[in-house]
Amino acid sequence: MTQDLEGILVVSLEQAVAAPLATSRMADAGARVIKVERAEGDFARGYDRLVHGESAYFVWLNQGKESICLDLRAAEPLALLQRMIAAADVFVQNLAPGAATRLGVGPDAMHG
Repeated sequence: MTQDLEGILVVSLEQAVAAPLATSRMADAGARVIKVERAEGDFARGYDRLVHGESAYFVWLNQGKESICLDLRAAEPLALLQRMIAAADVFVQNLAPGAATRLGVGPDAMHG
């Protein structure tokens, strides 16, 4: 498989299907992808327990990624996320409309 994205750091605040699928393709192409999960972990981890105690769906969409669980309602974890984004080549998020902006990691914060 080609490694066209080798050396690229992707930080992703993702859920559901669209962003996890996109970033899994980036990981397949050689990017280092760090998935930021809610403090209790991605809800999709528990859909079933088919793959070493995790859901087949979660493993399918997240293989090849690193992950970190952060409580973004607290100042220190949010500051860590902001530092991670500042170091990243690509930031992906698919939260509800306005949620990233409310966290201080929306488009205006990225360009400011």
